[in-house]
Amino acid sequence: MIVMKFGGTSVESASAIERVAGIVRARLHQKPVVVVSAMGKTTNRLLEIARTAISGKREDFIRLIHDLRSFHSREARLVVPLSERADLDRTLDELFQELTELIKGLAIVGEITPRSIDAVSSYGERLSSYIVTLAFRHHGIAAEHLDSRRVIVTDRKHTHAAPLYPETCRRLAETIPPLADRSVVVMGGFIGATEDGVTSTLGRGGSDFTASLVGAGIGAEQIQIWTDVDGMLTADPGLVPGAHRVKTISFAEAAELAYFGAKVLHPATVVPALEKDIPVLILNSRRPGVEGTRIVAERVPCANAVKSIACKRRITVVNVHSTSMLMAHGFLRRIFEIFDRHETSVDMVATSEVSVSLTIDSTERLAAISAELSEFSDVSVEHAQTIVCLVGDNIRYTPGVAARVFTALGEVNVRMISQGASLLNLSFVVADADVQRAVEALHREFFAELDPAVFEVGG
Repeated sequence: MIVMKFGGTSVESASAIERVAGIVRARLHQKPVVVVSAMGKTTNRLLEIARTAISGKREDFIRLIHDLRSFHSREARLVVPLSERADLDRTLDELFQELTELIKGLAIVGEITPRSIDAVSSYGERLSSYIVTLAFRHHGIAAEHLDSRRVIVTDRKHTHAAPLYPETCRRLAETIPPLADRSVVVMGGFIGATEDGVTSTLGRGGSDFTASLVGAGIGAEQIQIWTDVDGMLTADPGLVPGAHRVKTISFAEAAELAYFGAKVLHPATVVPALEKDIPVLILNSRRPGVEGTRIVAERVPCANAVKSIACKRRITVVNVHSTSMLMAHGFLRRIFEIFDRHETSVDMVATSEVSVSLTIDSTERLAAISAELSEFSDVSVEHAQTIVCLVGDNIRYTPGVAARVFTALGEVNVRMISQGASLLNLSFVVADADVQRAVEALHREFFAELDPAVFEVGG
């Protein structure tokens, strides 16, 4: 068995779903289990509906729900056979009636909770997985729909739930293999349910995570992540149009790139796959003939020092300074206890005896954090910053990488520097306005020559 995950752009329309059907048909001999995201921007549209409802705009949210139903009905009717149209209409009616009642409830209460956000946003994957199932049947593929909430069991941390691995793996192993023996199993990514059956979600981008969980649970031969790019590239093609495709990369390197902004892969994806040593392939549903990127457990030898450059944008730098802490222990502990209490993750840290600079990507609780830090230190904050991260297993073995980086950057002002924590990356912070210039210069420096075993020139 293999797991094939298709992102929102891969199932955004009837024509896109037809491409997916062709890709899946060519791999029927591998017993594919298909995981799909919501169609296009459906999740964003659902959350807009919820926000409109709690603001009291009844006519507007009713219109938005109607528009969303019309979109799904229109695209589905292009890929669903006449014999299935009655079931399609009945199911769409049921799901949108549920959604409408839920939204009306939010409008009455006038607020939205994490639990209700999960309930609302789940409809995207519930709709897309059902429509894709019918589309497969229309194209002669035996397919069976599986509600992911039956098999993905999570804790109660709504909007960013964590899977309960033993129970999830047990359910996956019991449920999917018998179905996959006779049909293509189609399920929605991103969604799950708590032990008592309340709908939950794994967080934005969680469909990748679902695919990895399913792959680990059923012992898949490989996990394929189908998206709208040719694989992992040496840089964001929006910044460097001539970025090159990375043919093979290690799990460790891919995880670093994902965490620091490489959008083709959700950061948590590689964890279940790594634990079960299941290869992950990043592929392009619009160009299925391209080999993509293969992510493997072992180190990938490469003549280049750097495999790729990632960027994590719109981060905030928090500077903490206190001369009273000179030669005193416990300074760092006090700082990080505050971030822990406010459940705010820190990405990068640079320290001296009396100063600490760190980066965060969520400023939701920054005011409260700053107030507590100010009780024993001076605090300053810099917004609109970006972490630029060079990733490659060879960074640890290659002398002079840092010198090449800062020579290439020239007059670009570097705000923070971090190297050595994972031995795989060299990271630094620059202003958002300097990102384009910085990444272009680094790409010229480190990818002027390419190891042909690892890179495909020009993508």
